Amino acid sequence: MSAPKLSAVISVHNEAHQLADCLERLKFANEIVVALDKCTDASGDIAKTFTDRIIEGSWPTEGQRRNAAIAACHGDWIFEIDADERVPDALADEIRRTIETTAFDWHEILVDNYIGQRLVRWGWGASFGKAAYPGLFRKGVKVWGDQRVHPRLEWSGRKGPMLKARLDHYVDRNISDMIRRLDNYSTARAADLRQSGDIGSLPNNVRRLFSRFIKCYVMRKGYREGGYGLLIALFAGLFPLISHLKARLEKG
Repeated sequence: MSAPKLSAVISVHNEAHQLADCLERLKFANEIVVALDKCTDASGDIAKTFTDRIIEGSWPTEGQRRNAAIAACHGDWIFEIDADERVPDALADEIRRTIETTAFDWHEILVDNYIGQRLVRWGWGASFGKAAYPGLFRKGVKVWGDQRVHPRLEWSGRKGPMLKARLDHYVDRNISDMIRRLDNYSTARAADLRQSGDIGSLPNNVRRLFSRFIKCYVMRKGYREGGYGLLIALFAGLFPLISHLKARLEKG
């Protein structure tokens, strides 16, 4: 039997400043698929130097964009990545070994998150960063929901063991970037809430501020990261509250 084919897929919006560094690390895949979403910078020109598997469009939600990118893949297996992420050689080797030997349908990948050049390993989660994600899967088993930010996932098939090698994720350059991301994510989430017709209640979202803070800072040991861990936990708690208030008080 021939080895299974692997598609590496990425969907981008104006990522020219970092796209080449990401695509350079994807040459271990049999094909690279790039979805260009309303790009007005040089992202398209950069992508063409690495692959001819490019789709262009204008998708209203993150979920629709990701599903379109996955649908364009020809591989038996799909590795999904974002432009601010990098694949070390150890992870590339493990991905190839996994798809050739696994009896399962999807696997999670551990993530090393960086703020600037600082590795911040503890405290991530609760919609503000990721410690791991389901990035390696057989085609047809993963479908994104129709949301603008943090789309829901629907799965079929069996989950396999988590991969051991880690992905490098350059989340933010500095604290100002963290604040801007909270603002952008909460604006998109507010639009999803308004569209759903259920924006939730103020008391419930105030409660979530504290529960999510405790989850990140205490249960996920964000306290080990000093000030960065405190900020991650604070922003994770504020995210649903600010999203609710924007949905309630702004017209969008």
